[in-house]
Amino acid sequence: MTRLVNRDRSLEELERDRWPAPSGNVTRLVATVHALRRKPIGELTVEDLRLLVRQDVGLADVLPVALEVLRDDPMAEGDMYEGDLLAAVLTRSPEVWSGSPELGRELRLILSELSDLTPFLKQDVERFLAL
Repeated sequence: MTRLVNRDRSLEELERDRWPAPSGNVTRLVATVHALRRKPIGELTVEDLRLLVRQDVGLADVLPVALEVLRDDPMAEGDMYEGDLLAAVLTRSPEVWSGSPELGRELRLILSELSDLTPFLKQDVERFLAL
Protein backbone atom coordinates (compact mmCIF):
# COMPACT_ATOMS: atom_id res chain seq x y z
CA MET A 1 0.00 0.00 0.00
CA THR A 2 1.41 3.38 -0.95
CA ARG A 3 1.52 6.28 1.43
CA LEU A 4 -1.43 8.63 1.52
CA VAL A 5 -1.17 11.87 -0.40
CA ASN A 6 -3.43 14.85 0.26
CA ARG A 7 -5.20 15.02 -3.08
CA ASP A 8 -6.73 18.43 -2.37
CA ARG A 9 -3.33 20.10 -2.34
CA SER A 10 -0.94 20.92 -5.17
CA LEU A 11 2.72 20.03 -5.38
CA GLU A 12 3.54 23.63 -4.55
CA GLU A 13 1.50 23.35 -1.37
CA LEU A 14 2.75 19.89 -0.41
CA GLU A 15 6.40 20.79 -1.01
CA ARG A 16 6.00 24.32 0.36
CA ASP A 17 7.98 25.50 -2.63
CA ARG A 18 6.55 27.98 -5.10
CA TRP A 19 8.55 28.19 -8.27
CA PRO A 20 8.77 31.63 -9.85
CA ALA A 21 6.62 32.02 -12.93
CA PRO A 22 8.53 31.16 -16.08
CA SER A 23 9.53 34.25 -17.97
CA GLY A 24 10.77 34.94 -21.43
CA ASN A 25 10.65 32.45 -24.22
CA VAL A 26 9.95 29.16 -22.43
CA THR A 27 8.99 25.86 -23.95
CA ARG A 28 5.50 24.45 -23.72
CA LEU A 29 6.92 21.69 -21.51
CA VAL A 30 8.29 24.19 -18.97
CA ALA A 31 5.03 26.13 -18.92
CA THR A 32 3.01 22.92 -18.52
CA VAL A 33 5.13 21.60 -15.65
CA HIS A 34 4.82 24.92 -13.84
CA ALA A 35 1.05 24.86 -14.27
CA LEU A 36 0.79 21.23 -13.11
CA ARG A 37 2.65 22.07 -9.90
CA ARG A 38 -0.29 24.34 -9.00
CA LYS A 39 -2.99 21.76 -9.83
CA PRO A 40 -4.41 19.67 -6.94
CA ILE A 41 -2.90 16.17 -6.97
CA GLY A 42 -6.37 14.63 -7.15
CA GLU A 43 -7.09 16.43 -10.42
CA LEU A 44 -3.98 15.21 -12.25
CA THR A 45 -4.74 13.10 -15.31
CA VAL A 46 -2.73 10.10 -16.48
CA GLU A 47 -0.96 12.40 -18.94
CA ASP A 48 -0.21 14.93 -16.18
CA LEU A 49 1.26 12.16 -14.02
CA ARG A 50 3.29 10.80 -16.93
CA LEU A 51 4.72 14.20 -17.70
CA LEU A 52 5.62 15.01 -14.08
CA VAL A 53 7.20 11.59 -13.55
CA ARG A 54 9.24 11.87 -16.77
CA GLN A 55 10.50 15.25 -15.60
CA ASP A 56 11.26 13.95 -12.06
CA VAL A 57 9.01 16.64 -10.59
CA GLY A 58 7.32 16.02 -7.26
CA LEU A 59 8.09 12.30 -7.29
CA ALA A 60 7.55 11.86 -3.55
CA ASP A 61 3.91 12.85 -4.03
CA VAL A 62 3.32 11.91 -7.66
CA LEU A 63 4.72 8.35 -7.69
CA PRO A 64 2.26 7.01 -5.07
CA VAL A 65 -0.63 8.36 -7.15
CA ALA A 66 0.85 6.99 -10.36
CA LEU A 67 1.19 3.56 -8.73
CA GLU A 68 -2.47 3.67 -7.69
CA VAL A 69 -3.41 4.29 -11.32
CA LEU A 70 -1.13 1.45 -12.45
CA ARG A 71 -2.57 -0.91 -9.86
CA ASP A 72 -6.00 -0.41 -11.45
CA ASP A 73 -4.76 -0.23 -15.05
CA PRO A 74 -1.11 -1.18 -15.63
CA MET A 75 -1.36 -0.11 -19.26
CA ALA A 76 -2.85 3.32 -18.44
CA GLU A 77 -2.27 5.68 -21.33
CA GLY A 78 -1.49 9.38 -21.36
CA ASP A 79 -1.07 11.16 -24.68
CA MET A 80 1.74 9.01 -26.05
CA TYR A 81 0.95 5.28 -26.18
CA GLU A 82 -0.62 2.45 -24.19
CA GLY A 83 1.55 1.88 -21.11
CA ASP A 84 3.30 5.25 -21.28
CA LEU A 85 2.71 5.93 -17.57
CA LEU A 86 4.24 2.56 -16.70
CA ALA A 87 7.24 3.33 -18.92
CA ALA A 88 7.72 6.68 -17.19
CA VAL A 89 7.59 5.08 -13.75
CA LEU A 90 9.89 2.19 -14.69
CA THR A 91 12.62 4.45 -16.03
CA ARG A 92 13.19 6.55 -12.93
CA SER A 93 16.71 6.45 -11.56
CA PRO A 94 17.79 3.68 -9.17
CA GLU A 95 18.14 6.34 -6.45
CA VAL A 96 14.40 7.01 -6.59
CA TRP A 97 13.65 3.37 -5.84
CA SER A 98 16.33 2.97 -3.17
CA GLY A 99 14.91 6.05 -1.46
CA SER A 100 11.37 4.64 -1.57
CA PRO A 101 11.66 0.86 -1.23
CA GLU A 102 7.95 0.47 -0.42
CA LEU A 103 7.06 2.03 -3.79
CA GLY A 104 9.55 -0.26 -5.50
CA ARG A 105 7.95 -3.30 -3.86
CA GLU A 106 4.52 -2.15 -4.97
CA LEU A 107 5.73 -1.68 -8.54
CA ARG A 108 7.27 -5.17 -8.51
CA LEU A 109 3.90 -6.57 -7.41
CA ILE A 110 2.15 -4.77 -10.27
CA LEU A 111 4.75 -6.08 -12.71
CA SER A 112 4.35 -9.65 -11.47
CA GLU A 113 0.81 -9.69 -12.82
CA LEU A 114 1.67 -8.46 -16.34
CA SER A 115 2.08 -10.43 -19.53
CA ASP A 116 2.12 -9.72 -23.27
CA LEU A 117 4.17 -6.54 -23.02
CA THR A 118 5.52 -4.69 -26.02
CA PRO A 119 9.26 -5.20 -26.59
CA PHE A 120 9.99 -1.68 -25.34
CA LEU A 121 8.01 -2.08 -22.13
CA LYS A 122 9.47 -5.52 -21.59
CA GLN A 123 12.95 -4.01 -21.82
CA ASP A 124 12.03 -1.31 -19.28
CA VAL A 125 10.58 -3.97 -16.94
CA GLU A 126 13.73 -6.09 -17.21
CA ARG A 127 15.95 -3.07 -16.44
CA PHE A 128 13.83 -2.15 -13.41
CA LEU A 129 13.79 -5.71 -12.07
CA ALA A 130 17.58 -5.88 -12.41
CA LEU A 131 18.02 -2.98 -9.95
